[in-house]
Amino acid sequence: MRRTAALALAAGAVALLPSQAAAHPHVFADARLEVTVAPDGTVEKLAHVWRFDDVFSSTVLMEFDKNGDLKLDQSELDTLSQTINESIAEYKYFQTVLADGKDVAMAKPEHLVADFPDNQLLILFESKPDKPLKLSHDKVSFGVYDPTFYTAIDYVNDSDMHISGLPKGCSSQVVRPDPDEAIAANQATLTEAFFNDPTGNDMSKIFATRLEVTCGQG
Repeated sequence: MRRTAALALAAGAVALLPSQAAAHPHVFADARLEVTVAPDGTVEKLAHVWRFDDVFSSTVLMEFDKNGDLKLDQSELDTLSQTINESIAEYKYFQTVLADGKDVAMAKPEHLVADFPDNQLLILFESKPDKPLKLSHDKVSFGVYDPTFYTAIDYVNDSDMHISGLPKGCSSQVVRPDPDEAIAANQATLTEAFFNDPTGNDMSKIFATRLEVTCGQG
């Protein structure tokens, strides 16, 4: 059986789950997103922090604690960081960035760091648009989602999604789509394949919590 999701690559025990099991989340993470905008209105960076649930964190600890001391030393953390980095790169680091409804290509993060404070897996990385993205569009949104539906990464509080340096004339809000309303609003673009098996379908981003920035015409 193949591994069912990018983060499942980080834990051998999870790898035994069949691909059909990815229809609903098995791994949960609380996230924080900080978007920084330069003085000229260009998006400078997205700083992501993901804190994973106790069960998945314990599984990762068992897999990567090679010396059996029930903690991850720096060498083990480096191996974990590399494994996760290579795994989720295929899924564009679970990021969704849209400008006027169109995908914005994101450059590969220079560094991804895994840590284990309080026995919980913590992932930190920064990314930026592949090409300059100026907040002069009518609407730009930022968020994360797992297209396989295996990992549920979400923001507990609206304050966990923040933008600094917002240009004059722009406003921001956190949007938490209702699944039924999201499907109804996108009915025309959703295919039969999506309803039969939404896993791995790019349209699953319509369910993602997002930080939405609205500006005037640029």
